[in-house]
Amino acid sequence: MTARRTVEIAAESAPDTAQSTAQDTAQGTLRSAATDTVDTAAEAPARVGYGELLRTPGAWTFLSPALVARLPYAMLSMGILLLVTQTTGSYGTAGTAVAVAAVAQALIGPQTGRLADRYGQASVLVPTVLVHAASVALLITLALGHAPAWSVYLAAVPAGASVPQVGAMVRARWVSTFTGEGASPAAGAKVSTAFAFESVTDEFTFVVGPILAANIAALASPAVALVVEASLTLVGGLAFAAQRRSAPARILPEPGVKRVSALASPGVRLLVGAFLGVGAVFGGMQVSVNAFADSVGQHDSGGTVYGIFAGGSMLAGVLYGVIAWRRPVQQRMVISYTMLVLGCSMLWAMPNLIALTVAGLICGLAIAPTLISGYTLVETLVADGAKTEAFTWLTGAIGLGLALGSMAAGKLLDGHGPSVGFLVPAVGAGLGLIALVSLRHLLAAPGGPGRVVASSAELGNAAQLVGAAKG
Repeated sequence: MTARRTVEIAAESAPDTAQSTAQDTAQGTLRSAATDTVDTAAEAPARVGYGELLRTPGAWTFLSPALVARLPYAMLSMGILLLVTQTTGSYGTAGTAVAVAAVAQALIGPQTGRLADRYGQASVLVPTVLVHAASVALLITLALGHAPAWSVYLAAVPAGASVPQVGAMVRARWVSTFTGEGASPAAGAKVSTAFAFESVTDEFTFVVGPILAANIAALASPAVALVVEASLTLVGGLAFAAQRRSAPARILPEPGVKRVSALASPGVRLLVGAFLGVGAVFGGMQVSVNAFADSVGQHDSGGTVYGIFAGGSMLAGVLYGVIAWRRPVQQRMVISYTMLVLGCSMLWAMPNLIALTVAGLICGLAIAPTLISGYTLVETLVADGAKTEAFTWLTGAIGLGLALGSMAAGKLLDGHGPSVGFLVPAVGAGLGLIALVSLRHLLAAPGGPGRVVASSAELGNAAQLVGAAKG
């Protein structure tokens, strides 16, 4: 119920007495004030710039090591793809290896996020990055030794499962930093901008990661590219874990109260399904772009083309974060997801690498707005003690979609040629859009069937107006 409607009901129910005349006058003033406040909020949505966000005390102490630890995220799949393709000559085998690693990450990642909520980020992150370095070393050894494919798949399991969920941990730190003293419109606006910034950072890693892995592989070898990936993960992860002051407080369970998983929320499950489709776009694009570049004799251009695709997403993310949106975030997510499907449907028909690069750039423009909207929504659907886990489920869903997309595209490429693999992004995103549109009512935050969530900032404004009307 809005502030305006609350005041109008109060006015209609007032007794017709001399005293009510004075009350009517006061209520009319309050109605006018509430209306003006609502109109003002509609005309001037809260906006927080990136500069103000980055001037947050202590922000760079965890952002800098986090960037180092997150950069290898996109390097791992590209490195595995290049290494296994080189040693086996099969895109199908390489795509399966990438898929196995991504599935392991998707299944285990949320559990590490849940443990981080319970025991603290450092307690989980330190052993995770140590296991990751050892697992990648084992995978490299097996691939270079031309071990059976099944042994490479087995090594890919711990390599993927131990990918540190730094992105989810950074988002949890932003939420803790801005809402530690309670929810407010200003805090909500900062969280919204922080999520936009994090999506831009994610896309930056997808721009730089594949290019870095591909260039190292071209100049040295795919094995060296994976060594660099593991080293960056280890160094960045340990440095990030050392920044304990900015970490969110551990959520200790109440005696006798069973902790509910973030996945228990129907809205979270819907977003996981939608993010699976986004992951299929990443996976299908990554394998298909490399195969297409190979088919035209420009193997080393694959990482650059994929990086431009991610660059389009990064550009859209930057613009998204500086716009004061008036549409509810659910509508924004449906619109951006629809644009993603339309963009992906063009990829398979591109006749050459230049046309594919342009089409990939257009397709990428829809990625970041979709991810930002999803992370904004999921933050409103779960309690404080499950936020890291919830963010990790979305990140894991992207990884699982990447796995399925890589595997499906690899099989299609081996049997039907380089362009057919681009059907995977179109189909994956299309299925995600169908689920999102048909079940979008599940994205309303808990608290009432009519409550519509736009963003943390909008929630704070609504709560403040209702409180003023009741007071």
